[in-house]
Amino acid sequence: MFRASHSRIPEIVELAKKIRRRRPDILRTIRLGYSNARLEASDNRIKATIRMAYGFHHVTNLIALVMLRCGGPDIRPPQPRT
Repeated sequence: MFRASHSRIPEIVELAKKIRRRRPDILRTIRLGYSNARLEASDNRIKATIRMAYGFHHVTNLIALVMLRCGGPDIRPPQPRT
């Protein structure tokens, strides 16, 4: 980072400033393992669920539907015992 910020190339200096400014966000993303594509996909699924739930009388029903579609129950088929 030191070399990049003291470079004579303006684009490299600008990139170093952006990385330094966004460092906590970058480290958090790496630590959690979420990519932008994964977050966009879950956001799209939630928006589609909201469109599907148009006309629900209570917001709790919408929240339950979003939790079911995005979280869902963890159902696994039975495994044979050995």
